[in-house]
Amino acid sequence: MKNLEEDENGVEKEELQKKEKRKGKHDKPKPWDDDPNIDHWKVEKFDPSWNEGGMLEVSSFSTLFPQYLEKYLQGIWPSVKSALKQYGVACELNLVEGSMTVSTTRKTRDPYIIIKARDLIKLLSRSVTATQAIKILDDEVQCDIIKISGLVRNKERFVKRRQHLLGPNSSTLKALEILTGCYILVQGNTVAAMGSFKGLKQVRRIVEECMLNKMHPVYNIKVLMMKKELEKDPALAQENWDRFLPKFKKKNVKQKKVNAKQKKPYTPFPPPQQPSKIDIQLETGEYFLSNKRKSAKIWQEKQEKQAEKTAENKRKREEAFIPPKEPVNPVDKSEDANNNVTDITMSIKKKTGKFGKRKSEENINAESYIMGSSEQTSGKKSKKQRS
Repeated sequence: MKNLEEDENGVEKEELQKKEKRKGKHDKPKPWDDDPNIDHWKVEKFDPSWNEGGMLEVSSFSTLFPQYLEKYLQGIWPSVKSALKQYGVACELNLVEGSMTVSTTRKTRDPYIIIKARDLIKLLSRSVTATQAIKILDDEVQCDIIKISGLVRNKERFVKRRQHLLGPNSSTLKALEILTGCYILVQGNTVAAMGSFKGLKQVRRIVEECMLNKMHPVYNIKVLMMKKELEKDPALAQENWDRFLPKFKKKNVKQKKVNAKQKKPYTPFPPPQQPSKIDIQLETGEYFLSNKRKSAKIWQEKQEKQAEKTAENKRKREEAFIPPKEPVNPVDKSEDANNNVTDITMSIKKKTGKFGKRKSEENINAESYIMGSSEQTSGKKSKKQRS
């Protein structure tokens, strides 16, 4: 029994050793890995001679499109059809269901072209222009449709952050297109991008960071510009660039607290029912009037309102013709006027004194005496002024 157990353990150990040896069997360095003349990232153009037999099964893809694109797609569909015909792919535009379909035919040789055709109709359904979308059929161009609607719940925040991607006059979007080498279109709840794999990876990261409020696209543009400059220096090709790149810290800006509406005290009773039009007519007695009287009353009210309006307009027009009030002549405060007043008062005082002395001797009228004296004094003054 012991011998049998030892034999079984020995067999298991040998099997484990064999498995361990086979694990890294294909990870050995190849002679062409370090060859500088070979570009491992280059995508070779498909040659139809590689697949002379064609496709065994029919593959097809379909996608829906919004109703507002119906007229546009009808106009550009012949050009899309001719572009796909070169690769042996059939396409169909169904206006009843609102869908686009692409499928392989017997003439199809490239097995991956159906995936490219699927991307083409996806881009067309996301409002990408036909001239730009047809470029996806090239082997070097790839596409990525980034869904941004689920990243932000609040609609106002979603619109503001999506606007950050565009920037004023789409300047931020143009800068991203130049630095990443990709075509970018922000449309509704998605961002469509076309370009190389490296550029698409950068675009996806920038879009997600913007929508999640991690980093503003302007800061990412600064980082990309620094990387472009560092790529030009061959001495820094094998070094880490973290020490050269700027580091941005997120600052929490205090926002003003919105004054919440004060809740009314809870009452179990519903609010009183508002009177209807019929109730109001019953109160005023208008409900019982005939149609002629009702129309006459409405016409009379209109006439009264019209008369008030015309009177008001007339008053406004006449305001322009009312002359302004002239200022009151100011009191003459010159030295001559002051002297005249003082002379008159002094003469009145003298005459009253004389009148008191002579009252016992003669019967004199006081008013005529004072008036006569004042006329004499004014005459004397006028003679002096003339001289």
